[in-house]
Amino acid sequence: MKKLITLLVLISVRTFSQNYAISEIPEELKKDANAVIRNISSEYVIKAEDNIELKKKIIISILNKAGESVSYVYIPYDKYSKISDIKIKILDENGKQIKTYSKSDLNDVSQSNDSYLYSDDRALKMRIIHPVYPYTIETSYTERSSDTVFLPVLQPYMDENVSVQNWSVEFKNESGIKLRKKVTETSFGKAEISESDQYLKAAYKNLPAYKDENYSPDEKVVVSKVEFALDKACLKGICGDFSNWNSFANWYKGLLDPVSVVTPEIQQEINALNLSGTVSEKVQKIYQYMQSKTRYVFVAIGIGGWQPMSADDVRKKGYGDCKALTNYMRVLLKAAGIPSYYSVIYSDKTAKTFDKDFPKMDGNHIILCVPTENGNIWLENTSQNIAFNHLSYTTMDRNVIMVKDNTAEIIDTPKSLSENNKEILKIKANISADNTLSVSSSFNFSGGMYDIFLPLVSLSPADQKDAMRKRYDYLQFSNIDVTNLKNDRTEATINFDLNFKANNYSKSLGSDIYFRAIPFLDSDFYLESTDRKLPIEIPFGFTDDYEIEYTIPENYKFSENLAPATLDSEFGSFSMEFVNQDKKLLVKRKFMLKKGTFPPDKISDYINFRKKANKLDHTKILITKL
Repeated sequence: MKKLITLLVLISVRTFSQNYAISEIPEELKKDANAVIRNISSEYVIKAEDNIELKKKIIISILNKAGESVSYVYIPYDKYSKISDIKIKILDENGKQIKTYSKSDLNDVSQSNDSYLYSDDRALKMRIIHPVYPYTIETSYTERSSDTVFLPVLQPYMDENVSVQNWSVEFKNESGIKLRKKVTETSFGKAEISESDQYLKAAYKNLPAYKDENYSPDEKVVVSKVEFALDKACLKGICGDFSNWNSFANWYKGLLDPVSVVTPEIQQEINALNLSGTVSEKVQKIYQYMQSKTRYVFVAIGIGGWQPMSADDVRKKGYGDCKALTNYMRVLLKAAGIPSYYSVIYSDKTAKTFDKDFPKMDGNHIILCVPTENGNIWLENTSQNIAFNHLSYTTMDRNVIMVKDNTAEIIDTPKSLSENNKEILKIKANISADNTLSVSSSFNFSGGMYDIFLPLVSLSPADQKDAMRKRYDYLQFSNIDVTNLKNDRTEATINFDLNFKANNYSKSLGSDIYFRAIPFLDSDFYLESTDRKLPIEIPFGFTDDYEIEYTIPENYKFSENLAPATLDSEFGSFSMEFVNQDKKLLVKRKFMLKKGTFPPDKISDYINFRKKANKLDHTKILITKL
């Protein structure tokens, strides 16, 4: 009997070991994979609104050197959480343990980066590099926390080219508080859900490696997910009701009220501005005053980085993050008798929105909404240079949680329209017999194009030239000059003149000369593969309006009359026409790209549209020697 028990134990150990042998990974999960998530399991016990315990296990097999992007241990924590029972094992190809680490081997580091001034957030971390591939990293730990407001989002994505065998979240709810879930399904993953009165588990299994594709949406939108939230929860000791957006607003108001006092000094600031005119004119004067005396610095201390610095501290110190600067602006307006609303938003390339039916703490940015009789004024408060009542394309076309006194409203930000995101370019170009191109040009950018060129304003003249050289690096500049740069912070436009000479723009063909119709090209687009699984995202629509006047040498003439060309597509439109004016040729070009998300089977149509437009931009103009 004793021998039988020993044998059973050996079989059990061997079976457990074999579970993490590389040979146990299904072949379909190895395809296109640099690493495989064998198992990520998060087991939560919710004991009260301010008491939660997590037992977490992460087992990842690193298949090759490229898989080292996920060969790390990273355990975040703060002063409201306690980490214990850390165990780290390295297993070889056969699942045999070859090395172990403990908490003492990990680096205890701040989670802040160079843009952070203060942060309470820390992490235990270590990069694991093993010289022999493949190998497996097994990490487990326990965390006890009083924070319950940020329950995990179960989304089976870690990195590109990483497949998933099992990824699960499990809750044992002993608190008596309602635990809610929201399942968002896409073609990338279907969750297995099991639940009872006090138990909920969600899992994703056997998902092939995610391969990113150019011009696809953010993977956090593409990949399926399950979100969780408690009706009552706590953040850094501040507890509240999150069962609906109005109760959420009451909780948030509790964060804002203590830091939103109109001090005598703040009132004096407003009085000194001698405000007059319409509400909009007053808001603009206060906004540009705020911009002139503050700068952006990230601060993540206090209540989880969610409570702003006090408005008076911003006044004294002259800096703050999006929370602090927005709240300071709100308090300045309050001192002027103008109501405004602190608004939580997602600022990302791919628009992410709040669900009116699933209240939860979320978002990554704060802006300000000022209602007026002529509509809402929207203020981005983190830039000293950005125009009044202007949002970038990363904060348009989505919604915000607007925190009012006792309510929260979910309202939409303005639409980003292709026809408003405009580049207007006027060029006078001289073609010389020695193949030199001399150009004097004026640029005008508005809408979302304003945002793209706004960084120029902060650069020195020398750096402005370098930026233009890099943007148009296919031109062989012999000299370049950027002049008359103007940032119109009322109309949200940027204007500047660009004058340059470029060598070898035109080419000789015997005694004749030919050159490309458009000197400034859209050089960013590159896409060839039509074997696509992900949607096509055009996150930013815009319109280019170019007018180029070419002058040629006296002893040359234009060889032919070029026909106009047009393209129309669901993705946008393109037109080009040529107007002869004796020794001059006027080229008029318009290109409009529509914002949108399109199904994968449209990829060939999209590539063809962009390639045809690009080919027309490369139309050759021939001039003949007399």
